[in-house]
Amino acid sequence: MRSKRPAASVRSRQIRYVTRERLHVDRIATAWAIRRFVDPEASFIFVARTKDVRGMAELPFDVPGAALSHRGPRCTFEVLLETRDLTDPVLTRMGLIIRGADLPHDDAVRPESAGVRAVFDALRDGDLSDVERLRVGGLFCDALYAYCKGQGASTGIVLRALG
Repeated sequence: MRSKRPAASVRSRQIRYVTRERLHVDRIATAWAIRRFVDPEASFIFVARTKDVRGMAELPFDVPGAALSHRGPRCTFEVLLETRDLTDPVLTRMGLIIRGADLPHDDAVRPESAGVRAVFDALRDGDLSDVERLRVGGLFCDALYAYCKGQGASTGIVLRALG
């Protein structure tokens, strides 16, 4: 059950990631996991869906051609867990819920996925910037992580932070 934190030397250099604008399920959850378990100092930029990110200095995710993107039936969040050796079973369970919310026509959709998708749909369709979508979506991911850990009652702390 490993949830690696980066070494101090890695933490000192900020990595910038790039993904498509109008953040939704998989991109928010992946950015949350990057900041929480891979690189707490990571920053993100958001570009138009049509922008070719291949020549950019930032690390792309959940965009066509990116190494960190959907792979087979798995969503980007699950690919991040695999490539960064994040073996925490709580993250694995969360990944199945995220996959079902991101790919609702998948055969193995978890029952929680529809509700998670509804929350992320509201974030995407609301009048928020992508920075705000990431902030609020990150709080929701904290709550979902607590739920997956079996501590659903602790989500009240996260929800109070929204108020």
